[in-house]
Amino acid sequence: MSYEKRVQELGLAIPEPPSVMGLYRPVIVVDGLAYTSGHGPIGPDGKLVCGRLGEDLDADRGREAARLVGLAMLASLRAELGSLDRVDRLVRTLGLVQSAPGFTDQPAVINGFSELMKEVFGPEAGVAARSAVGAAALPAGMAVEVEAVFRVEE
Repeated sequence: MSYEKRVQELGLAIPEPPSVMGLYRPVIVVDGLAYTSGHGPIGPDGKLVCGRLGEDLDADRGREAARLVGLAMLASLRAELGSLDRVDRLVRTLGLVQSAPGFTDQPAVINGFSELMKEVFGPEAGVAARSAVGAAALPAGMAVEVEAVFRVEE
């Protein structure tokens, strides 16, 4: 099945690709792998979801933020590749969660990203090797940042 068609069937609103906040490329393709730079949670209002999990936000709100990260990443992939149909599979995910001391539900937060990838790319191609870790601070105060590697058709 076409991933672009799957996005439509799911009723997902993929936003415009996020603006670059520094000297980097959002996606770079090398030898059949698309490496994404860290993406943050951009809400429908265009603002970053900010805050520290376990202090300002609970795990459920963090999971929603991680899902927003996934939508932003899909936007960047589509912009770079021309179509999500060029994606073969998600290979690796690294999720960073701005965490208060003692907050240990980082994997539950990053599930928001992982669940979206599974919905779009399916249970085989959309589930990757993954790490979910806490961070004392993230750029611009964002709650979650995710980077990933996708195998793509050349």
